[in-house]
Amino acid sequence: MRICSLLPSATEVIALLGLSDELVGISHECDYPPSVKNVPSMAEPMIPPHGLSSDDIDRQVHQLVASGQRLYRLNDQLLRQAQPDLILSQDLCHVCAVTPDQLHEALCAMPQQPTLLTLNPSTVHDVIDDVVRIGDAAGRSAEGRRLAAQLRDRLTAIQFRVQNSSHRPRVVCIEWLSPLYVAGHWVPEMVQLAGGQDVLAKPGSSSRVVIWDEILNAAPEVLIVMPCGFSVERTHTELLELMQQPGQWRLSTDLAQHTFLVDASSYFSRPGPRLIDGIELLAAILHPSDHNHIHESMACRLGLLPIYQHP
Repeated sequence: MRICSLLPSATEVIALLGLSDELVGISHECDYPPSVKNVPSMAEPMIPPHGLSSDDIDRQVHQLVASGQRLYRLNDQLLRQAQPDLILSQDLCHVCAVTPDQLHEALCAMPQQPTLLTLNPSTVHDVIDDVVRIGDAAGRSAEGRRLAAQLRDRLTAIQFRVQNSSHRPRVVCIEWLSPLYVAGHWVPEMVQLAGGQDVLAKPGSSSRVVIWDEILNAAPEVLIVMPCGFSVERTHTELLELMQQPGQWRLSTDLAQHTFLVDASSYFSRPGPRLIDGIELLAAILHPSDHNHIHESMACRLGLLPIYQHP
C-alpha cells in the first residue's frame, strides 16, 4: 500500500505499525521517527517555522487568515505523482496542517481516488482510538489493535501509580507564550490521568487566550510551559527574552521552583502515541519520587535555569 501522511502523529503510528517503507509522502513537520526523514514532503508552511517569536508567528497567522490566504502550500503535482492509496489528514486545527478543502481540490484532480482518512481527536482516548482506525485503513488491523492495547495498558499503569496520592496538585498548562494561551483538547485530560487537576481548562475544551493575572489568580501549584511545537531549548530561549521585559511573567520564588519547561513537540502538541510518554512525564513532575528520573531534553525546572530572577 502507498501511504501519504500529512500529520506527524499519524506518521508515528504508521512507523509503529511497521509501514515506514510504504510511505510515499509526509508533511514538513513529520520528523519522527528518523526512518521517515527521506520521504518526500507534500506540504510546506507559508510562515517560516524557525527564527520567529511566538508573537511574530501569531501576528503572521492572523494576517494570512484575515486576507483569506492559506497557511500551508500543498504540492498537488507531487501528490499526484506519488499515487497514494491512502492519505491521512486532519480536521482539528487549520493552523497546524493542510486543510480538508485543500486536499479536496487536489483529490478531484487525481485520476484514481485514494482513501482519505480524516482524524479529529480531542481527548487521549480519541487518540488511542485513532490508532485502531489508522491500522484498519492501512491493512494492519491486528497490529493497530495491539498497539492501542499497549497504550491503554500504560495508561492503566500510570493511574495505578498515582491513585493513592493524597494530593492532586493544581496545574496550569501554557500552550503559547505571546499571546498567552492555556492548553485545551487532550492536555487537561493528560493532567488528570497523571494525578493532577487542571484549574483553567477541562478535558476536550478548546485552547484559549488568557492574561497573566488569570493564571496567578488560579493559584497553580505547578506551571507547565508547553508552547505548541516547541522543544525545551526553544521555549527556554523565548522565555528568557519575555522575562527580561518589564511586567512579564511575575513569578514567586516558590512557583518558579514548580514551573517546568517541557518538550511540547514530542510529548504534548501532537495527538499521537507519545502523548502517553507525556502523561508519564507529567506524573513524574506532579508526584516526584526517587524512582523518577526526568531527562533534561524532556523537561527542565525553571527555578534551576539561569533565566529566572527573583522578584
